[in-house]
Amino acid sequence: MSEPLAQNTPSASVAIACGGTGGHLFPGVAVGEQLRLRGCDVMLMVSPKDVDQQAIRSISGMEIVTLPAVGLSRGNWMGFLLGFWKSYRLARLHFRSRPPKCVLAMGGFISAPPVFAGRRCGANTFLHESNSIPGRANRWLAPWVDGAFVYFPSAAARLRARRVEVAGMPVRPQFRAPLTAAEARRTLGLVADAPVLLVMGGSQGAAKINELVLKILPQLRQAVPNLQFIHLTGSGDFKKVRAGYAAQNAPALVHAFFDEMGTALAAADAALSRAGASSLAEFAARQVPAVLIPYPTAADNHQYFNARAFVQSGAAWMLQQDTATGGQLAGEILDLVRDTLKRSAMQKALGAWHTPGAAAEIAEKILNWGAESGQSVRAAGVKLKAPKMGALNC
Repeated sequence: MSEPLAQNTPSASVAIACGGTGGHLFPGVAVGEQLRLRGCDVMLMVSPKDVDQQAIRSISGMEIVTLPAVGLSRGNWMGFLLGFWKSYRLARLHFRSRPPKCVLAMGGFISAPPVFAGRRCGANTFLHESNSIPGRANRWLAPWVDGAFVYFPSAAARLRARRVEVAGMPVRPQFRAPLTAAEARRTLGLVADAPVLLVMGGSQGAAKINELVLKILPQLRQAVPNLQFIHLTGSGDFKKVRAGYAAQNAPALVHAFFDEMGTALAAADAALSRAGASSLAEFAARQVPAVLIPYPTAADNHQYFNARAFVQSGAAWMLQQDTATGGQLAGEILDLVRDTLKRSAMQKALGAWHTPGAAAEIAEKILNWGAESGQSVRAAGVKLKAPKMGALNC
């Protein structure tokens, strides 16, 4: 889908609730960028968590509102309800001065207050579900929104929204920019013609993955002496992991957080990662084969089902955290790094998961909702009447 230039017409305001994890925030930013190209004023509503506050430092051209929402955990009902109420009131306050035409929620605990505040002021409301098993917040919100978008087709039947469409996963422009591996490596200060393994645990790191990599590092170095590493640790293990690479005299870029993920993925021959949907979509965008270790305590075990969908299509390999051994992990990583044919087959499969126009499509659809007669993408057999809404134009 082409990217239109902003029009010199009165701008519409769109609010996007996208905080809590990078998997919610970055796809929301991608849609926000497309809305800005269409002349919209965009308000990003994020959480107070470090991952959000770190990421928003590099965002420009959009209003940022931090809501005091907190996730629901056992024994924390009062804190959750108080955070919900405060977030709802703050969203209403912002919406009074600039009523949004649309509110889009990307999932997670930050989503509900802006959606209900948006409904109160007459906005069209939407959600995007990135995982194969919809999250609790989106399952709860689905009957209340005007429409929903999903990445995994299997998620459509699990959302009781009026209309559900498979739209893919929005990714930021940096993942679509042309950049060769050699160029990316030189940009990062790495050797241009030596292989690179990217290790990451999602936006908040993964202690178990960090531990496993340090355990097998001598084996990897012995098998591929010129192997280079980009390792994103999260804040907790940064010093320990950096010291581990230094002890092995291994060429490694170690960061707690890293903003230039498009460059890091362009530099990588292979990756080791959790199986958050946003990370998977970014691997697909850059066609980076990966060994996935799903986070075993993720809600509804959704990372396992995300990974399984990729594995079944040939786009990734998977190990279970509870049973993975250092020998298994080292073997799979070395297979990917050294076997060009295996990487090539996985890259072809990854192409099927890449939806380069997802952010633009979602932006277009929420701005013109009701002006088209698209059919719901449902598999549950439940017929829900679509709402009657006028077209919105920026």
